[in-house]
Amino acid sequence: MLPVTSRRHFSMSLYMLRSSSPHINLHHHHHRHSSSSFLLPSFLSSTLKQQQHTPPSPRPPMAACIDTCRTGKPQISRRDSSNPTNDDVRYINYFRSSSSSSASSFNGTQTRTLHTRPLLEDLDRDAEIDDVWAKIRDEAKSDIEREPIVSGYYHASIVSQRSLEAALANTLSVKLSNLNLPSNTLFDLFSSVLNESPKIVESVKQDLLAVKERDPACISYVHCFLHFKGFLACQAHRIAHELWTQDRKILALLIQNRVSEAFAVDFHPGAKIGTGILLDHATAIVIGETAVVGNNVSILHNVTLGGTGKQCGDRHPKIGEGVLIGAGTCILGNISIGEGAKIGAGSVVLKDVPPRTTAVGNPARLLGGKDNPKTHDKDPGLTMDQTSHISDWSDYVI
Repeated sequence: MLPVTSRRHFSMSLYMLRSSSPHINLHHHHHRHSSSSFLLPSFLSSTLKQQQHTPPSPRPPMAACIDTCRTGKPQISRRDSSNPTNDDVRYINYFRSSSSSSASSFNGTQTRTLHTRPLLEDLDRDAEIDDVWAKIRDEAKSDIEREPIVSGYYHASIVSQRSLEAALANTLSVKLSNLNLPSNTLFDLFSSVLNESPKIVESVKQDLLAVKERDPACISYVHCFLHFKGFLACQAHRIAHELWTQDRKILALLIQNRVSEAFAVDFHPGAKIGTGILLDHATAIVIGETAVVGNNVSILHNVTLGGTGKQCGDRHPKIGEGVLIGAGTCILGNISIGEGAKIGAGSVVLKDVPPRTTAVGNPARLLGGKDNPKTHDKDPGLTMDQTSHISDWSDYVI
């Protein structure tokens, strides 16, 4: 068995030989094999000679080099595998495929366009969550048809992956790797955590649905899955938090550091994050070690859930379910933001905020006053209503 590095260099050389003549035919180009076989190991050279009289078979378009990656534990795929092919394409290093029968050709009868934004109230939410991986794959194939230039990237990231867990591990390992922290190492780590933690996978699905429902800039699930750094940072934190709870703190802090460098989002791995989370834009969000964020919370960019000094112990905010936190907000100390509360943009919150009230300003004040604050009946974390309180809070008019 060749070392990993040697196998990669060899695979690259083999691909360059084949790609130099995209219509190469073993039967009609014997002279090419005789002139190039000296570059190949003997076992491959003999295999090529045995195939010289074999009728050629159609090959799918080759977007990258020959397989050198790992094979994962078999899992059921939603793709129709009734017509397997032996010519599947894999990708070296960080462009990893996770299935030996996942690189099929694309045609109009096998894909659907899912770029519309139907009202999720008209859909079965549970079915939507269960089918999210199938939808991501369909959207990826549709995008490839629309923009063939992304075929290699989408194929490696989505279409060739056997499951949502494998695709997420692959995407995170590519984005968080560096010269000293190879993507292969991160892929193995992320895959092991995701495969052993089905709750994380369910949270990933809930987060995808949350982004699609609440962010009008999200045109599809695959768009969020590949390109929304708030979503990706949140999923990396879920993995880091699982490692933290297993007392694997060195790895958890390593992931936190790489997420901070790659996405400009800084979650301490000790922080507890619920499901259905939207981190809109996400840049400069900071969440401290003992913070707790409930389900269905929406947080905009440049938000800090921090402490008030250098004291130890439980020192960070507790955010209830359905809360909306506006851009540029600081919530400091071991205080509670009640369920369904709204924090206006640019606020500095130092005291508890009752449920379903609105706090605005620096320092933050309750809309309607402390003794009789105005309340609302909807969860702003779901409605994303950021401005309805302004007329009651201020008479300033531009």
